[in-house]
Amino acid sequence: MSGSDVHFQSNPGWFEPRDTRSVLAFHQKLPGYQPTPLRSVPLVAERLGVQQVWVKDEQNRLGLPAYKILGAAWATVQELQARFGPFQDWASLSELSSQLSEHLPLTLVAATDGNHGRAVARMARWLGLQAHILVPEDMAAARQEAILSEGATLQQVSGSYDVAVEEAALLAGPQHIVISDTSWDSYTRVPAWVVEGYSTIFAEVSAQLADLQEPEPDVVSVQMGVGSLAAAVVQHYRQQGFQTRVVGTEPLSAACVLRSLQAGTPTEVPGPHPSIMAGLNCGNISPLAWPLLQKGLSVTVGLTDDWTRQAMRLLARDGVVSGESGAAGLAGLLCLKDQHPALWEQVQGQRILLINTEGATDPEGYARVLQDQR
Repeated sequence: MSGSDVHFQSNPGWFEPRDTRSVLAFHQKLPGYQPTPLRSVPLVAERLGVQQVWVKDEQNRLGLPAYKILGAAWATVQELQARFGPFQDWASLSELSSQLSEHLPLTLVAATDGNHGRAVARMARWLGLQAHILVPEDMAAARQEAILSEGATLQQVSGSYDVAVEEAALLAGPQHIVISDTSWDSYTRVPAWVVEGYSTIFAEVSAQLADLQEPEPDVVSVQMGVGSLAAAVVQHYRQQGFQTRVVGTEPLSAACVLRSLQAGTPTEVPGPHPSIMAGLNCGNISPLAWPLLQKGLSVTVGLTDDWTRQAMRLLARDGVVSGESGAAGLAGLLCLKDQHPALWEQVQGQRILLINTEGATDPEGYARVLQDQR
């Protein structure tokens, strides 16, 4: 049975515009930078009964199969600058790396369900640093191997992603720099930079829509783990001049944003978190993201994996390879339309933006979903 739970906010708030041009300029200096595609998906639009659905397709971002490198790279360099700068102007990461040589050895530390940790490890490799990545014990083997392929040290923890976050925090020190996309007491600077790093996605979307002479979307549906990407969506689209509504989606078994909104305060959803949406299996909302999501989300949807499987198969029919977490934004809209039609009518728009945050990072799991047509 495809289950769900929802939270609706009729009048979400507005935020002041942020100047993120320096973030985009930074990403443009990284190896292999180019904007990811903005794809039209007509079969998805037909299924939802709307005029247009766009997918910002992050399945190949700077040579990695997910968007996370945008936040990890920006946060890493900003934190290194704060600790060891100011750096001289640099045109390539090798030039930046040479300015770090006197501070070596340095190790970047991160907890991950897959994509963020690999991105931090890639950044460490680019800069000539070491990486220590902590992962939950049930992570798919393919995702673990991908992290190891970056030259990182991999540590399995006995427990969930949230346990990995706690253990990563304990490793912080002068030579061990924690690059986390979630925050905790006294640790907010790096996660704020991670959120800021994701702004490049939406700067690109705005430019791509302008090139097509298309307006900004009426609705953005975004997947949520600790809430960092959704916070970036809210910061970009919930500002004066936009009429965009933001839908947040997450696994029902790890619906920490939904439960926090219902309770009116950050609320833990204890594990285990068994959803196939591995990158979203987070039991605690980031305290940094909390005020943004509390004020900026229109609808929050907690859903079971059946909805995500449907979304993965539907996106595949439109030629988009989307992993379990990548398809969650569409899954939330399918769930709203089919199970909560009155709520769907209140947030529905004719132009919808989805973010495919990952490709098939677990190829065997992806193949199973596509073969199972139930």
